[in-house]
Amino acid sequence: MNKMKTLGLVALMVCAATTALYAGGRSEAKDGDDYKLVLRLSHVFNPVEQLSQSMDWVAERIYERTNGAIEIQTFPQAQLAAYKEGVEQVVRGANFISVEDPSFIGDYVPDMKALYAPMLYQSFDEYVELVRTELVQDMMARAEEQGIKILALDYIYGFRNMMTRRPVRTPEDLSGLQIRVPGTDLYINTLNNMGAIANPLPWGETLSAVQQGVVDGLEGSEFTNIGNKVYETGAVHVGLTRHILGTCGVYINIDVWNGIPEQYREIIQEEFTKGAAEGNAILMANHADVVAELEANGVQFHEVDGDAFRARLAPMYREQPGMTPGIFDAVFAELDAIRNRD
Repeated sequence: MNKMKTLGLVALMVCAATTALYAGGRSEAKDGDDYKLVLRLSHVFNPVEQLSQSMDWVAERIYERTNGAIEIQTFPQAQLAAYKEGVEQVVRGANFISVEDPSFIGDYVPDMKALYAPMLYQSFDEYVELVRTELVQDMMARAEEQGIKILALDYIYGFRNMMTRRPVRTPEDLSGLQIRVPGTDLYINTLNNMGAIANPLPWGETLSAVQQGVVDGLEGSEFTNIGNKVYETGAVHVGLTRHILGTCGVYINIDVWNGIPEQYREIIQEEFTKGAAEGNAILMANHADVVAELEANGVQFHEVDGDAFRARLAPMYREQPGMTPGIFDAVFAELDAIRNRD
């Protein structure tokens, strides 16, 4: 079965399951409703990447189920404000949806930075379970107090690894290498602690910077690698550091959210919840095919000395200003409980 058939089969299976989940008593929009809201949704992903496709699917289904009352216009690849600036648009009350990792909400709820600490997760599933704990639900409630309604936190785009021109297996292999990172303290500190020289660049400049040797590589998932053909820049070595599980939340201003009629809020929430489960299932089903395709294009994968990298990253597990004392211990305890259940 080829990749597209596999993707389609998984999507149909997830859709069937989630349709059954939402079938009981949901409120669909009625013809004749005159409410109309246009929301612009921004993210940094390539249109061929699963997270980008998931946002498009969610927007289409919301439009259909609300009979056009809620129109979400999706803008990939940072065409609009993204990263910190995207979240700022939400906080300011724009008719805007920001799709970013939870660390960006850490500027408003510092404890959320603990969810994006390096080398924290071993699988997609344990992150999804963690998001549903009371610990994280409390963080989401505090985000609302700061003006941010979190519609989802569990959109996943894969483990982030090193993509470089030469093999990376140990922290010493990163010594002196300039690695492109998103412009946040978490990424900068993570790469610097791992042994590299973090170089924050806008995504639009990244591939040319790698190709021209301005930087020695970047970090990201296999899905980013194949979606953007990173391997064509010469960065054909992937060090499997799995240093960050790439996840995204979906954020909207709380006043904008509360101004939407309840029947539409229910539909929006249902579809973003459904979209996360659907997209994550597709990613897991297609990861092996993506790796095989990358290898066919000359990409070489290298296991790394995980203990050595974790030792370098120990400072990243210390509370930062504003974080609740013991927050990392609380996260570790929840993850231990999840792993023991499994």
